[in-house]
Amino acid sequence: SFSLMQMGKIASALNIYQRKKKLFYISILTSPTTGGVTASFGMLPNIIIAEPKAY
Repeated sequence: SFSLMQMGKIASALNIYQRKKKLFYISILTSPTTGGVTASFGMLPNIIIAEPKAY
């Protein structure tokens, strides 16, 4: 509940950070990666690196 409310704020802050600083965001997914992490941080970056079966 609270974490779901924060997900939008985190995504918005990350977007602003990337645009203003002209930086890119790299995500490294390892096993196990839970659904909340995948939804909030895992699929937002410019580059995603994942080990096999990291879902």
